[in-house]
Amino acid sequence: MCPRIPQVPVAAGFSSLHAAASWPGVPLASLFSLPGWTHPVQIGLALLISCPVTLRRLFGDRCPPASLSCFQTPRRVPYEEAVRQEFRPVKVGDSFGPTWETCWFKVELSIPSAWAGREVHFIWESDGEGMVWQDAQPVQGLTKEGEKTSYILTSSLKETEPHSLTLYVELACNGLFGAGKDSMIAPPDPDRRFTLSKAELVVFNRDVYELLVDLEILLDMAQLLGEENQRSFQALYTANQMVNVCDVTDPSTFPPARDLAAAIFSQRNGESQHTVHAVGHCHIDSAWLWPYEETIRKCARSWVTVIRLMERNPELTFACSQAQQFEWVRSWYPGLYAQIRDFVAKGQFIPVGGTWVEMDGNLPSGESMVRQFLQGQRFFQEQFGQICSEFWLPDTFGYSAQLPQLMRGCGIRRFLTQKLSWNLVNTFPHHTFFWEGIDGSRVLTHFPPGDSYGMHGRVEEMLKTVKNNKDKGRVNHSALLFGFGDGGGGPTQKMLDRMKRMNDTDGLPRVQFSTPDRLFSVLEKESSQLCTWVGELFLELHNGTYTTQAQIKKGNRECERILHDVEVLSTLALAWGGAFQYPARQLQRLWRLLLLNQFHDVLPGSCIQLVVEDALQGYAEIRVAGTQLQEEAVQSLRRELLEPEAGSTGSTLVLNTLPWERTEVIARTGPAGAETLALVTVPSMGYTVVREPLLPPQPVAVRKQEDGSIAMENGVIAVCLDAMGHLTSLRLVDSQRESIPDGCYANQFALFDDVPLYWDAWDVMDYHLETRKPVTTLLKPLEITLAGGLRGSASFSLQIGESSTLTQEIILDATCPYLRFLTQVEWKEAHKFLKVEFPLRVRSTNATYEIQFGHLQRPTHWNTSWDWARFEVWAHKWLDLSEHGFGVALLNDCKYGASAHGNILSLSLLRAPKSPDATADIAYHQFTYAVMPHLGSFQDAGVIQRAYNLNFPLHVVPAGSALCLAQSTFSVSSPAVVLETVKQAEDRPEALVVRLYEAHGSTVDAWLQTSLPVKEAMLCDLLERPAAGGCLPLEQRGLRLSFTPFRVLSVLLVLRQ
Repeated sequence: MCPRIPQVPVAAGFSSLHAAASWPGVPLASLFSLPGWTHPVQIGLALLISCPVTLRRLFGDRCPPASLSCFQTPRRVPYEEAVRQEFRPVKVGDSFGPTWETCWFKVELSIPSAWAGREVHFIWESDGEGMVWQDAQPVQGLTKEGEKTSYILTSSLKETEPHSLTLYVELACNGLFGAGKDSMIAPPDPDRRFTLSKAELVVFNRDVYELLVDLEILLDMAQLLGEENQRSFQALYTANQMVNVCDVTDPSTFPPARDLAAAIFSQRNGESQHTVHAVGHCHIDSAWLWPYEETIRKCARSWVTVIRLMERNPELTFACSQAQQFEWVRSWYPGLYAQIRDFVAKGQFIPVGGTWVEMDGNLPSGESMVRQFLQGQRFFQEQFGQICSEFWLPDTFGYSAQLPQLMRGCGIRRFLTQKLSWNLVNTFPHHTFFWEGIDGSRVLTHFPPGDSYGMHGRVEEMLKTVKNNKDKGRVNHSALLFGFGDGGGGPTQKMLDRMKRMNDTDGLPRVQFSTPDRLFSVLEKESSQLCTWVGELFLELHNGTYTTQAQIKKGNRECERILHDVEVLSTLALAWGGAFQYPARQLQRLWRLLLLNQFHDVLPGSCIQLVVEDALQGYAEIRVAGTQLQEEAVQSLRRELLEPEAGSTGSTLVLNTLPWERTEVIARTGPAGAETLALVTVPSMGYTVVREPLLPPQPVAVRKQEDGSIAMENGVIAVCLDAMGHLTSLRLVDSQRESIPDGCYANQFALFDDVPLYWDAWDVMDYHLETRKPVTTLLKPLEITLAGGLRGSASFSLQIGESSTLTQEIILDATCPYLRFLTQVEWKEAHKFLKVEFPLRVRSTNATYEIQFGHLQRPTHWNTSWDWARFEVWAHKWLDLSEHGFGVALLNDCKYGASAHGNILSLSLLRAPKSPDATADIAYHQFTYAVMPHLGSFQDAGVIQRAYNLNFPLHVVPAGSALCLAQSTFSVSSPAVVLETVKQAEDRPEALVVRLYEAHGSTVDAWLQTSLPVKEAMLCDLLERPAAGGCLPLEQRGLRLSFTPFRVLSVLLVLRQ
């Protein structure tokens, strides 16, 4: 039984706590270890903070507003419009709403003249997020969840200052984390009400506040340093002395009490003490549990509050990422933006990251990642005269192994994140290390050891930063990012005041307000003993985000393809003469829209329904505008390449935007308007005019067998399908090598229960694998739909789960080495996970997955916890399982989730989470995947090229006679090198940028050939800055380029006019 704690009368002040602190019969040291015991000094602090006497001392006299009125609107309206509206009287205690409404409050204040010389605050406490406007400018955010409920009107009221003033408070009817019903990540409650609980003028007693912060730090030292540390006792006895000295009813006792604390805080550390670099931060999700439009206001609320703090605390530094958010504030809050630029120039407000948004680290294509940096770094250079030297991505769900090379190509050699501290299975072994990508590029990487980007500046966090650091002895410096985040908020004055007391206090790590550059500079000097991590930084959590919100995934892949093709076709139209104007401005707008939707809670699908709707609207806009730009480029090409014809000749112009020759079956409109198929060969990044289509070496044969199965063959592969659409045989015709094991079915759909522990849209847990149920309910058996020739196909329908249906057309084209599965699903499930499985007659301990500008291998076994934690992984356009001499690849046009366990390749198709979007994926879906058996390696078999072909269909338009029947603009001599991008240079309209990468994992020299009139060629970085000594000789064979495995090269081509 614990001893009873002596009762201390509050009215007596705190001198009577002395008796409790020296309670007879209980040694002071033992108070640390008694079960359930709270030391009397802790009681004293709790009483001091919470008792009504103290609170009255912290806030002195009070005064209600002279007038309080409100205007409510469902729109987010600008200040100029809001203040012109009709305001109605309201009072404290009233409620407002519903969710996502905006209330503008007009607050008329009259400060009593008796408050002269006092610090005066305006106190505002309400649900929802508020922003104070004064003199038509935003001046501070007010958010109870972010511990910001007071706006300082004056630090010392002067008689000459105006005593009457009018403020406006813009209140968003949503919380810092949206408006989830009963849970943060639940779908928003559309009917939530938001209550105004306090609006008043108060006198703020700064001396009481400072005393409270002193006692808080001392108490934390006493509690957290432990009884084996003498500093904990020194802090304990100092707090005890302060309690004895202090009388809350007599302010003259406060300075002597504070002097006691100052004596402790001024006792310095030794030279070997760890240094914590404290950097203010406010992670703001560009969309998550709130829509994009609300994020604009979150940025303003958070950043204007930071500006106010900087004005009072010149030592404060604040790291801020995401060029998109800067652009929003620049457009919507120009006055605030001008202040931000001033503090950027002073070195306090620090742009970091270098990207347009903090994008997902797995799913965007390689070129999309380049554009994140290109758009971000160019914005920071144009607006602030500097590019970022650190990549800043603290909250993304894993990091591609190609990122180090892309960072270095964009002027960045440093990387900060902390998300791997969320690993569910394995603890990542480092906090400061070199990260090496698949090409060998290395960047210095730091994970703040406190494992957070939203610290509050407490003693506990400083001690954790040191204790938790896994690279102690190698480095003696680490970062601490402080400020409310995710939903905004940022640092508070109390956070700063805590850390000022810990600047160099014996017993605690040395805390200094710092910058990312200062931190990384000292880490670089200490880096000689750092370890190196090679390959991807895989997050062992949130792997459901590879599949959730399939329509967003499809929109992303499709729009990446559209913008790629617009750039290629526009470049060809520009280069082949005429008056064509390259659509640089339109392309920048569309790229920025696509990049915005690659934010790490949008593309992964971990967002509310409002955000999904915004994203899908963005993709629709890119589709419409991108298609229009493609048509304009094609029409310009037609005018330049084709002779004008009075009547139709039945010819077809076929354009290929990929850098290799393609022979494929296309659909074209015949003279009578009917759609017909044709086999065509199109040069690399060029065109052909088709009059008479090619004859296939062997037509597709389709036969229905006696048992109801269907066989298809095209001279390259031969397949057999049963009535349920299962692939029972898949052979290479020449070698007769079978891909499917005896007695197994490929193209087997399987449904899994999918109920994560908490993060519904985010997580797929390993235990879902125990609930596998093969899909066996046949609605319509397999029937032949195209009988062969240039194309053969068969279709069937299944019931999925209780209420969903799947219809699939299985297609084999002449000369094509893969079998396509065009799939349509009406998906109406809840907490289910649909996959398609391909058991293969292949044995390998590793499978290969395409990533950005390359590929990597992951194990097919679960030997270690690191292996089985990857039961669900991500890939881009293909994955492959190969043994020596043979393998099978799965290709897809919009899927990312995948797995390979043993000999089974699985593609993840659809999920059905219910939070934070209750309607996630409940829709009609259409997607295509394909299976491709091959001899030799996947590299030699052309798997990479075939996956591109599946994703980038040929462009087919009616045509007249051509001046030249076929032409190639670009080609590359080596199949190991992919020409990914052709675009106009950002700053040189007369120049092009072409981007290539080595895709096989080999060292190779390749010739880049072009039919364009190149005057000068030089290597450049990913920001299109010419490389020193990078001039390339123009030779008869073209440009000779040297590649090492997975190297990305960009070449600037200056054209003759």
